[in-house]
Amino acid sequence: MASPPTSPEKLNRAVVAYRDGRRLKGYILNFSALKEKFRLFSGEPGNQQAGVDVVLNDLKAIFFVKNFEGDASYNETRTAEAPKHRRKLTVTFGDGEELPGTTEAYNKEKLGFFMFPVDEKSNNLRIFVINKNVRNVKLM
Repeated sequence: MASPPTSPEKLNRAVVAYRDGRRLKGYILNFSALKEKFRLFSGEPGNQQAGVDVVLNDLKAIFFVKNFEGDASYNETRTAEAPKHRRKLTVTFGDGEELPGTTEAYNKEKLGFFMFPVDEKSNNLRIFVINKNVRNVKLM
């Protein structure tokens, strides 16, 4: 399969976090919270690299990011106020990792939900959390 037919600026940059600890970085064209899988392209358009199918149930979360580098020295705030249309929450994953954030809609019966970082300076734009692989969600 050919590479995505669009420029990198129009693609969703993502870090895909598997339950087993693996992380893949790439571009997503066809993500839908209603589908069980999507295609992740590791190279930018024009590199003619085929994408890989990613099954949501194998994942912990999908981190939609501003850039792939991030800033490892930056410590995100975990206590900012939530916008009025969002609710604060803390997600605890099966591996024990806790992630604070906000959400507009949480339903444990669905495949997953989007959450947003509390810190506006975070490299994460939004995170799609897979409900099946969450130990606990604490709404505040």
